[in-house]
Order: sequence, then C-alpha cells, then structure tokens
Amino acid sequence: MHRYRSHTCGELRASDVGTDVRLSGWLHNRRDLGGILFIDLRDHYGITQLVARPGTPAYEALDKVSKESTVRVDGKVVSRGTENVNPDLPTGEVEVEVGEVELLGAAAPLPFTINTEDGVNEERRLEHRFLDLRRERMHRNIMLRTAVISAIRHKMTALGFNEMATPILSATSPEGARDFVVPSRLHPGKFYALPQAPQQFKQLLMISGFDRYFQIAPCFRDEDARADRSPGEFYQLDVEMSFVEQEDVFQPIEKLMTELFTEFGGGREVTSPFPRIPFREAMLKYGSDKPDLRAKLELVDITDVFEASEFKAFAGKHVRALPVPAVQDQPRKFFDQLGDFAVTLGAKGLAWVRVGEDGQLSGPIAKFLTEENVKVLTERLGLEAGHAVFFGAGEFDEVSKIMGAVRVEAAKRAGHFEENVFRFCWIVDFPMYEKDEETGAIDFSHNPFSMPQGGLEALETQDPLDILGWQYDIVCNGVELSSGAIRNHDPEIMLKAFEIAGYDRDTVEEKFAGMLRAFRFGAPPHGGIAPGVDRIVMLLADEPNIRETIAFPLNGNAQDLMMGAPTELEEARLKELHLSVRKPQPK
Repeated sequence: MHRYRSHTCGELRASDVGTDVRLSGWLHNRRDLGGILFIDLRDHYGITQLVARPGTPAYEALDKVSKESTVRVDGKVVSRGTENVNPDLPTGEVEVEVGEVELLGAAAPLPFTINTEDGVNEERRLEHRFLDLRRERMHRNIMLRTAVISAIRHKMTALGFNEMATPILSATSPEGARDFVVPSRLHPGKFYALPQAPQQFKQLLMISGFDRYFQIAPCFRDEDARADRSPGEFYQLDVEMSFVEQEDVFQPIEKLMTELFTEFGGGREVTSPFPRIPFREAMLKYGSDKPDLRAKLELVDITDVFEASEFKAFAGKHVRALPVPAVQDQPRKFFDQLGDFAVTLGAKGLAWVRVGEDGQLSGPIAKFLTEENVKVLTERLGLEAGHAVFFGAGEFDEVSKIMGAVRVEAAKRAGHFEENVFRFCWIVDFPMYEKDEETGAIDFSHNPFSMPQGGLEALETQDPLDILGWQYDIVCNGVELSSGAIRNHDPEIMLKAFEIAGYDRDTVEEKFAGMLRAFRFGAPPHGGIAPGVDRIVMLLADEPNIRETIAFPLNGNAQDLMMGAPTELEEARLKELHLSVRKPQPK
C-alpha cells in the first residue's frame, strides 16, 4: 500500500464497502456522540467521515489531535446505513472505521476557524492565507480560476491563436499607471520596469509576422486598490491579431466569453450577441461607459426642456431624467431612500414626481413644472399612470455618475433588475481626445496608440474633440473586463496624433523609438484586447472583491502580510545595486 494513501478523501463510495483503505488529510471537524468519535477528514478532493470506537488506540490518538493537523489513517470502509447517509457529501454513504493513526503534522492553535465562514477580518485572513485557502469557498474559487485559465488556453488554441511569452524585465512604458522598477546591478543608475502590459511586445510580434497571439500575461502596476482591482499585479488574457478590423477582434472574443460564462456560470443566462453601444450613447442612457444592463431602466437627456426654465434647480444645467414604471404601490420611503442614496454619491438630493391614475403629476417638484414641461416630459418619457420620474441636474460628468448609479439602485428596488444573468456589451467609438477643463489643452482621452477613425485625413481636417478612435471596451454586469483597440501602425498618423496632443516630433521619436522603427519596416494593420482574468473569475464566482479569487493577493495598502513584503534592503545589497534610500521626512 502507498505510504500515505490508497484513496483520496473524495473518492470512496458504497461499492468500496469492506475494503481496507489508507487516507491522509487534515482533521476538519470532530464530534463525540455517545463516546464514539466521528472525524471529518479533508483533503483537496473532498471529505470522508472517520469513526473511532472507545478503548481503541485510534480513539486515543484522534481524541488528542488538534483540528487542522495532518494525519494518516488506516481502516475499513463500512456502510453508514440508509438512515445515516449524508446526501451533501459524495462520500456520504460510507465511513471508515479507523484502526491505526499516524500524526503527520500537528497544528498550532488556529487564529480563526476553518470549517465555518465566520466573520474574521481580512488582515488576519491575509496574514494566514495558507489557512484561509483551506476554507471551502476559497478553495473552490482558486480551483475555478484554475479551470477557467485551462479552458481559456484550450479555447484560444482552438480559435487559431498561438501562446507566446513576452519579457518581464523591460523598459518603462507609458500605459497610464506608475511602473514598478528594478535596479540594474550591471548598469549603475539604470532601471528595468516590470510590464504594465505586454502592449509593445505583442504589437512587435504582429510586425514580426506571427498573426494571432495570446498569453495569460502577468501585469504590474503601482496603483491603488479597489474592489475590482488588485494592487501590484494582475493577470490578463492578452490577445493581438494581424490584418483585422474591429469586428474581427470582437468575433473570437465574444465566442470565448459566451462559452466561458456558459460553462462556468452555474446555469446563468449569457447575452449573445453582445450589443455594440457607442460611448456617448452609453454616457447618456446609462450614465457610465461600463453599464450594468441587468438594470432595465434608461436615462433620458431632457436638458433642452429646461433651458429657459424659471425653475432655478434645473435652469442652465445638464438635466437627466430616469423614468421608472410600475411604482404606484411604492411607499414614500422608496423615494426618500433613493434620495438618501443619491446624497451618498455627492448629490444635494434627488428631485422626483409620480404619475397618478388621473395622469396628474405629484411630488416635491411637481408645482415647478409648467403645463408645457409636463406635456413634453409625458411624450418623451412615455409616462403613464404608475410611473415615477427622478431627475438629476448639474455638470454632465457629475450628473452621469450620480444618475448612472441611481438607475441601477432604482431598478433593484423597483423590480426592474435581472438576477442570475450575465449581460455583456461592447462600448465602442470612444473619443480620441478630450479638453483639460483647467488648461484648455487637448490630450488623449483613452488610448494614445489607437487608430483614429478616418486616419490621417480626420486628424488634419476635423475638430480633435469630434474625432473617434477605433477603441472598445468589453463590459459584463457593470464591470469593465477589458479595453482594446485597432492599433495605429502608421508612423505618420502616430506622429500627427501625438502632435495634436501637444507632443513634438522629436519627443515622440525619442520616447517610442523602438515602435516607430518597427512600424517603418512594413507593419500590418493589427488590433487586440486584454480581458482581465481576475475580473472574469470574480464575476463567475459571484464575489464582490477581486482578492477573493487570487491565491496570494496584496492587501489594500499593497502589502503581503504573510511574507512581509515590501521589505528593506541591507546596506551591502543597496551598495551592490548602487542605490541609496531617501525616506520621507516626518511632517
């Protein structure tokens, strides 16, 4: 028999009754029922119930072993009997009567329980991540991640993509976030940068003639944490394709996402095909460029209705309305709570009216609406008895942010929100440029390396603020999974695009010398995308925080509490790297 096990703890069935077996695992739980010990033994594969009788060496050994110790047991498989079957366990028809026990590794007192999901704080969980990962939910999440990555590799290969690796140590790249830098021992005063993304390398692979590339790529960005973004490092499905237009990129990625979320989504419905929503339309209808389409409500721009209004709260401001049908049975508390929600987002309040059975409007601002206002709103918003309308007024971006969130919250509270579905969309036609409100300068609004729609002619003849880029995002349930673009592969178009944003030719030639040199040797039209693996798994696992799907994440302050990183370097190591440390002065 094998030194540690003949079977796993998830393997035994009724057909094994009478078999002598050897199991190894962690002591998950222990119950003393009438002097008989019942032990749940757990390993990666599942749980098997052990039985130890009083007066036996096995009883004495297992009675003393602390929870989460690792043990090896020998015993015989017996039937639990019909009345004692545990239907929640695949091994629930049998148990093992233990004859011999070997303690393989004793466990110290636990900082938190493993066999229950009690409310232990995140800092303690991360400090003892090796224990946290033993919990059923976390173990399931990590195995889901493993299965998803395996499926991605299989599906991408089947779609004709080739997996390739790109460098980790490279030069700094303007990806929009801070680089993590690595000092060079051999080149004093110089630094490598860890890649924020393999962007330039994957484009160079297309220029090198490889056509369809993918990689499960580690990316490093020195940026702050949030619920859907892990600080420090993350993984993305990095994709690039040659001789393609926008729809050519959409087709394989849409197929991949549909299959992934169908296979691993636990039976939840998946949108197909994914709607294409222009950026400006998304901002007007949903108040966000990452709309949650599970909310079956839309915002309506009614600024023109109040342009000359005497109602000071709306006059001269951008005004967005949110019509919500079938709220006739909602109490006043429904309206007050949505107002309170808007205040938490920075609003001063939330104006509203409701439509009565007689078609008359009531509510806090009804008296300020003229007959003409009411007529236009009724027609434009399709108002009927039982409707309510919520209003937001102010600057465009502010109103979009607040009313976009109110749209989703109102849908949830009023029964216009779909549960247990994945609603995907593509956001397309992003503006190429934006104006800095303080300086008035023109700058890139999204991705500076995207091909402008209309090419060089558009750059030379159109108002920069009217130029759109071949840029796109893929969004699911209000979470941006990825940005992508058709790349600007023409040196002259690239130089002109940067000139409009205030970069002179010499600066661009210096900063992007490698890419421009490559573009001048026959670059193919190419484009790509890079969906975030961590966010995909977060959605599939139905977890609110991305750290719950990563085996060893940093905390919100970019610290590894388990390993103690970041750490200080000894003086000898600093000297070898030609470094000295300047710590911030106390304030």
